[in-house]
Amino acid sequence: MEFFIIHLLILYIYIHKQKEIISTMPPLPSDFTDVTLARNTRTRLDFGITANDVKGPVKRQAESLDLTPTLKRRRFHCFTSTPKPEVTTLSPISSIIQAVDKLSTESDLIADGSRVNILPTIPGKHSDLSAISPETMSDVLDGVYDSSVDKVTIIDCRYPYEFGGGHIKGAVNLFTKESIKQFIQETVTSPTNNHVLIFHCEFSSERGPKMYRHLRALDRDLNKDNYPRLNFPEIYLLEGGYKAFFNTNKEQCFPQTYKPMLHKEHRDDLRHFRVKSKSWSAGDRPRKTSDIGKGLRLRF
Repeated sequence: MEFFIIHLLILYIYIHKQKEIISTMPPLPSDFTDVTLARNTRTRLDFGITANDVKGPVKRQAESLDLTPTLKRRRFHCFTSTPKPEVTTLSPISSIIQAVDKLSTESDLIADGSRVNILPTIPGKHSDLSAISPETMSDVLDGVYDSSVDKVTIIDCRYPYEFGGGHIKGAVNLFTKESIKQFIQETVTSPTNNHVLIFHCEFSSERGPKMYRHLRALDRDLNKDNYPRLNFPEIYLLEGGYKAFFNTNKEQCFPQTYKPMLHKEHRDDLRHFRVKSKSWSAGDRPRKTSDIGKGLRLRF
């Protein structure tokens, strides 16, 4: 998808460059003659001799009598018609370029560009993803946004032994790409209903963002003929993950415990689930904020 959007941006820049070149071209002179018209004009020679006088060998003599040709041009009729009013219609590629430009410049929009985010966002470690604070997550559970949100699904991307050792109330455990695919295929959505998704893992550093992007890629593919439409246009990442939320909102977790991924009693489970989820060797560990893509939020 990123490759596709990059090509759209290149095309967008090319179109604007062509417009600038055309606008700087000088106007055509008033005595400009169409070359095509000149090519189609026939030139005839008139030597002042009538058709009755030119017979047989006399034709050769006529050639030496008068060598001054008289040009005759075929008449061309110009037809004028009432100009038709211009109708401004956008081509599919133009609509996509406009949508990309809108999403890249207005950072408070959801991913289909239809409206602004309902939940307040904060700067996070992943500049391309919309992040919320643990305090906002707590407000969602307390029903502060129930008047604006029809449904909220909290997706916990940690491994099952972590999830069983304590999770946010109401969360579902989806930690593989297959489970994310099954979720998006089986969940019924509607443009009139606002279904918000909130992803997280232990620190919201690797697994949560990875599944967030994977669901968005699947959603884009399902709606590839209607860009930027999405089944789930409003998705958030819980900044700091379960650990940060547990530290400040323990009472909204069940059970009220926290089991880290690298728990010594679950080393075999860790190896098993890493293979099953085809995860990375480094696991899900806190990382420093990257400056790559800082300030650019293209919610693909």
